[in-house]
Amino acid sequence: MAMTREAAGRHLGAGARPQLAQCGTLALRTAAISSGADNVQDLIVAVDIGTTSTKAIVYDAQGAAHGSGDRGYPLLEPKPGWAVQDPLQVTAAALEATRAALSGGADVAGLAFSSAMHSLVGLDDHDRPLTELLTWGDDRAAEQAERLRAEHPKLQASTGTPLHPMAPLPKLIWFRENEPELFRRVRRWVGIKELIVHRLTGEWAIDVSCASGTGLMSLDTLDWDPVALAIAGVEREQLSRVVPCEETLSLESGELGLARGTSLVIGGGDGPLANLGLGAVRPGVAACSIGTSGALRLTVERPGIDPAGRLFCFALMPGTWVIGGAINNGGAVLAWTGNALAPELGPHPEGELLRLAAAVPAGSEGLIMLPYLLSERAPHWDTVARGAYVGLRHFHGRGHLVRAAIEGVCQQLALVLASMRDAGHKVREIRATGGFARSDLWRQMLSDVLGTPIGFPAAAQGSALGAALLGMNALGLADSLSHASDLVRIAEVRHPDPDNAATYAALLPLFADLYDDLVPAFRTLSHLERDRGR
Repeated sequence: MAMTREAAGRHLGAGARPQLAQCGTLALRTAAISSGADNVQDLIVAVDIGTTSTKAIVYDAQGAAHGSGDRGYPLLEPKPGWAVQDPLQVTAAALEATRAALSGGADVAGLAFSSAMHSLVGLDDHDRPLTELLTWGDDRAAEQAERLRAEHPKLQASTGTPLHPMAPLPKLIWFRENEPELFRRVRRWVGIKELIVHRLTGEWAIDVSCASGTGLMSLDTLDWDPVALAIAGVEREQLSRVVPCEETLSLESGELGLARGTSLVIGGGDGPLANLGLGAVRPGVAACSIGTSGALRLTVERPGIDPAGRLFCFALMPGTWVIGGAINNGGAVLAWTGNALAPELGPHPEGELLRLAAAVPAGSEGLIMLPYLLSERAPHWDTVARGAYVGLRHFHGRGHLVRAAIEGVCQQLALVLASMRDAGHKVREIRATGGFARSDLWRQMLSDVLGTPIGFPAAAQGSALGAALLGMNALGLADSLSHASDLVRIAEVRHPDPDNAATYAALLPLFADLYDDLVPAFRTLSHLERDRGR
């Protein structure tokens, strides 16, 4: 019999430290440490396994870094719509980054992990990869996801994960239908963090944060959902054990140069942990990130299900859940404008393009771009969406095209914010990070479009720091896990320009309506691409 969500929270919290919402400031059980401390009891290495690189950073409990390593790996697109990696290459890079972070001689109390969510790889009877590593950006299972939405409309409310090809659930169905022999040979289905943790500890475990991004975990029981498993066609024994994010395992491998028995805290997904690392953990404080893609997330005390299916809901800690939406098109849109509109400017034309865009008034003089170059996730979760400029006139130049593109990215995040508020969630403060924050224009534009002050942290805090804070709490390096905002210094707050904010507020309903109006055209174009083998 399924537990209630309240009972599940108590079950998950057994033996855990106090909930985020109940904690005070972060306090060490040992003496307070300075940024130059080197005490083994005060340091932890956070390993952040991203989509294109792994960053490992040695942190103290005040958030100061004492060493780091960074190793990249390619994202491969062997077919249109596929986005895969070599799982062994990613594993090797993650271990190399960790060794680099430790090369300065820091004697750490343990490791804690963050990972990009929604990855999937199939293993054989000897735990060797039978498939490539499918990332969140792989949308080969678009047809399966669309069918799930039609045939199992209540499934998202059960699992918290949108029925979209980013998630492992429709990917598993794709393998079952398109690679049936390979599907039968797979002994175990895992994500990239599970593969690395198993390499280091010998155990197959997945944290509730990453598990709740698979589309296979029940929000009620915080365990694998029997209905979702049956739909996917997999057995519970083919998946890892679901554990709390503070679950602590022991290193069995000596390949990191750390002693066997060193603690490894399994951690969580990069999105939920970014909220912790940005200090966006108090009620009403949201975290926004714009890198290649983008996201807007809010922590809540109970699972928050959007009846309209526009938002995800992922577990993090007892009494702490993360709701929100991710968008596919962030900095990738600006990169496209450089390649398509200004190839003569070389490989990094962003600075010049943003200078041109800054000379154009808010609203791009009647030009709107739907920035769905890589289809779109929240709030539409639409795999056939396409990019479109609407309102082109003879006087529109390069600066207008660039400004409309990044305005479109911000407007899409505004739709996510509107969805959060429409679902009953209050957002009173936003903290933002990501590569976009290097642009003065883009910082101000985000505040103008969202119509709210935006705080920018002094350092690039995020998933790695979130993992470190989680790990310190699990290992007892702190008396309690605080509101992480106590460690995050906000260097700048941007306030909306009233005139620009009014312009963008007036345009947002039109921006939203244009998507609805163009869906039939998007579907026709998608079918044409498919017929031509794209």
